[in-house]
Amino acid sequence: MAAYKIFFKKSVWKDFESIPDKDLKRILERIESLGKNPRLPSCKKLTGQERYRLRQGRYRILYSIQDDELTVRIVKVGHRKNVYR
Repeated sequence: MAAYKIFFKKSVWKDFESIPDKDLKRILERIESLGKNPRLPSCKKLTGQERYRLRQGRYRILYSIQDDELTVRIVKVGHRKNVYR
């Protein structure tokens, strides 16, 4: 399987500012693993959207997959109680 390139929406960088460094390191490692396999067994497709959700502790990573371009676009990262708003 070919590797997927990972792109971040500009607003995701602001999301990272509010996350503690310890959690941010784990989140970035989890995002990096999406390059190898964007449809991990632990990811779930969001209802009514072409987006997926991946858990990392108390945080959620929302992303979309473009198979024809082999890209993963990280849309939002945040605490589980705020990320879906």
